[in-house]
Amino acid sequence: MIVLIIIYCVGGLVLYFAQGLILFHPQPLGRNYHFKFEQPFEELNIPYGKNNLSIVKFQPDEKRNGIVLFYHGNMENVEHYKTYPSIFLKNNQEIWMIDYPGFGKSTGKRTEKIMDDEALLMYDMALKQTSSDSIIIYGKSIGTGVATFIASKRNCKRLILETPYYSIHSLATHYFPIYPVNWMIKYSFPINQYLKGVKSPITIFHGTKDGVIPYDHSMQLKGENKNIQLITIEHGTHNNLTSFRQYQTTLDSVLQH
Repeated sequence: MIVLIIIYCVGGLVLYFAQGLILFHPQPLGRNYHFKFEQPFEELNIPYGKNNLSIVKFQPDEKRNGIVLFYHGNMENVEHYKTYPSIFLKNNQEIWMIDYPGFGKSTGKRTEKIMDDEALLMYDMALKQTSSDSIIIYGKSIGTGVATFIASKRNCKRLILETPYYSIHSLATHYFPIYPVNWMIKYSFPINQYLKGVKSPITIFHGTKDGVIPYDHSMQLKGENKNIQLITIEHGTHNNLTSFRQYQTTLDSVLQH
């Protein structure tokens, strides 16, 4: 019994103090690193307090129909998501991709508030170039929390979520059911609560074989807002939805209307 208690306590300490390492897997890049994208891009490095905020922008060949603000997942940096620009550019959408603190060329301390504040800054920059009804907010995985927060605070044409979670607390409970995670987790991103304040149409993509964020999370989210369109990708996993024709045709339709 004593051994089990010790193991439980050690596990709890690891969960509490190492949760940033569990949630985020950044790959920092030097200031002089040249991103390797197939498409031409513009790189912005914006002073944010004492830190740097890195944003990469892609413009379509023809006149843009709008701007997509892309909030990526928990891996590496924007270059890890280099297959996404072509998806939006072919629909004449300009796409802006932001790196969170510690990812890529973005520097500084990473907290939920800082991530949200920097995401709002990118939205406000886009709003100076177009109207809110021409802005699409797109979030993937961990970025769905950031994206939904923005959509709950700002108007947009549509919110698109790829493999979202109900909240970080509910996701942590799924992985660590024996711990009181509501008291331990420093990040919350309560998408379920944010959705109540989103007025724009919402499209969710989720695969039934997602081994990272269970499909049930999207099923639960669907009940939080009557404007949600849930696209179920049969046999889709966490990182392969873009390869499914159902995803491609649905997203093309959404972007063209």
